[in-house]
Amino acid sequence: MIRAHRGPVQLLTLWLVGAVLLVASIAFAVTIGPSGLGFDDVLASTRAYVTGGESGLSRLQESIIWKLRLPQSVLAAVCGAGLAVCGGVLQSLLRNPLADPFVLGVSSGASVGAVSVVLLGVGAGVIGMAGGAFLGAVVAFVLVLTLARLAGGTTDRVVLAGIAGTQLFSALTSFIVYTAADAEQTRGVLFWLLGSLSSPTWIEVAVCATVTLGGLLACLFTAGALDAFMFGNDAAAAIGISVGRVRMALLAVTALITAVIVSVAGAIGFVGLVLPHAARALVGVRHRVMMPTLALLGALFLVWADVVGRVLIAPEELPIGVVTAIVGVPAFVLVLIRQGRR
Repeated sequence: MIRAHRGPVQLLTLWLVGAVLLVASIAFAVTIGPSGLGFDDVLASTRAYVTGGESGLSRLQESIIWKLRLPQSVLAAVCGAGLAVCGGVLQSLLRNPLADPFVLGVSSGASVGAVSVVLLGVGAGVIGMAGGAFLGAVVAFVLVLTLARLAGGTTDRVVLAGIAGTQLFSALTSFIVYTAADAEQTRGVLFWLLGSLSSPTWIEVAVCATVTLGGLLACLFTAGALDAFMFGNDAAAAIGISVGRVRMALLAVTALITAVIVSVAGAIGFVGLVLPHAARALVGVRHRVMMPTLALLGALFLVWADVVGRVLIAPEELPIGVVTAIVGVPAFVLVLIRQGRR
């Protein structure tokens, strides 16, 4: 059951606590790994970085913190926030509690683009794997929206077109891997397809953060329209909302965020499916307060999923998409059962 709306003081307190927990979680995540770094080491390195003093750590330890683990943990937070926000928008926009960012087939399209660059050499040396993934995601998004428009353009047609696009691009990915990859390439591509946050650059983190923040601001700007969409297209049109234009714009925003995240981190599922339900339970259904809450929940969730992925089969790292699926599948079943009883 969705709880009553919280007051301004309660909301600010909730967001402040969430932000503090997020910072503490990222700091803790930096300590997880085989190098023996502790929480005090992270604090000392941060203090030295801010003040320009000495941390007492070796150059290798400093590099592990600032060039390896910190960008990975920050990327986890950014990706979690972006995917969760996309899931909340799609569930409201399509009026489907089981929708998530991959309903548009963007993830599968990105996979085709990435493996085309890596295994077939299409555009290699010019765009790279991340660029290929992004182009593939854009192609998939355009194809799905075209199919949906030809089929009538309603929200259920968008979902069906997304399912068709997902299956098509998943089959193409499998075909390319099966016919063009050797054993080592297959291992690397499959690890990326399952979701991998390892070894990101700060530039990749910055790109993902910029796109995610821009998408969040766009969703906050259209929060009133998203509230209206929950009551149906007719209700939204009745209060003066340009249904087709706003819906296409929001679909484009979610596709862009998802495409950028997939191009950097691979396919990470279930974040956008599960967390919107938790956010609604915490703060209600008003998107102006739900979206910031959802971003914080998504960031916290994926940071800790990344920690679990590092610990479960240490010293190896489990793909983060596997971790989110382990948590997300039971949650998906619960949501499905709950919807069936209504």
